[in-house]
Amino acid sequence: MSGMRFLYSNGVVSCSPDAPPVTAFLESLPGSYTTTRTHENGTTLLFWERHLKRLSNSTRILLNSNPELMFKANKKIPLLFSPFSVTSSLKWESRIQSLVSNSLNQVLPIALKERSNGEELAVTALVSGDIEKLKAMKNVGGGGDDDNGAFQVLDLHLHIGSYIPPVFGIEESGAHLALVGRGRDLADAKYSDWVRLRKPLEKSRPPSVTELLLSNDGDRILEGCITNFFVICQRDKSEAEGKYLDDYNNVNSVEVQTAPISDGVLPGVIRQLVIEVCHSKGIPVCEVAPSWEKHRLWEEAFVTNSLRVLQHVETIKVPQPWESLESKSFEGISWIEKKFQKGIMERASTESHPLNESI
Repeated sequence: MSGMRFLYSNGVVSCSPDAPPVTAFLESLPGSYTTTRTHENGTTLLFWERHLKRLSNSTRILLNSNPELMFKANKKIPLLFSPFSVTSSLKWESRIQSLVSNSLNQVLPIALKERSNGEELAVTALVSGDIEKLKAMKNVGGGGDDDNGAFQVLDLHLHIGSYIPPVFGIEESGAHLALVGRGRDLADAKYSDWVRLRKPLEKSRPPSVTELLLSNDGDRILEGCITNFFVICQRDKSEAEGKYLDDYNNVNSVEVQTAPISDGVLPGVIRQLVIEVCHSKGIPVCEVAPSWEKHRLWEEAFVTNSLRVLQHVETIKVPQPWESLESKSFEGISWIEKKFQKGIMERASTESHPLNESI
């Protein structure tokens, strides 16, 4: 199935060339979505229960706060959207999970049968609002005031394509990052319109950069456009004293840092797993946005998402000054670059390491 794609929409299964690439798929439909991949020769979907929970949360958040991000309105006859009142409940999660699972059972077996031997698959589930169903509701333009009304206007679309997982530990397999833009709005929900909104950032992408970082002030790094961002940082002695009661005398050790959800970052599935593993293994972790001013204290950096899982960082570029991003392309920007030596996360591919073993 190498290079083939499958799309499930409105009860119909189509395959490439009729099925678009996943980016075009996301650009064509509004709504909440999540992406994961198969593992162990297609036998499991990585952390699928967590993905379904986040998908139900993203859908609820968008319906309640920004329903226009869920529906594709007719430009000639715009429909005024009022927020829904979907509650956070196990019933809501169960209904979204059933919607996804029923559709996945229609298309995943076909994709698994048609794939090349041993090939893994990337799976994207998107929940979108149906504008015609919304119009047909009793309170047109008023959204809905209960979970049932909201659920009745939702459609589920699935995109499945072949995927080659990255290999840890080989030379030049790391990520190359550049800080190029401000943080996203409504970051606590994963929604397809972000694919379109991040496109202007491409003008600032330097050659060979594989992921774009976001910050609201040019110092505190929030996340990547499609990843969460972590650093392994030496503790600042002046800040560590009195803060880490469990190991006060070990003020020169390191900690894992990543921006908190409250700063405006996506609640990534792998992000949360890394934090849980750190806690369970006694690895110090601090939810604080890594500060570029202290990058000399960074011993290692890595990015996470559900396709890459965890990828070490080889280089990070930051513009000087930060304001130069407003009007210039990458050619007119001066960059400061930090290079990482082969570090903890890269060595984890060939050595026993808590994060590698647990994730």
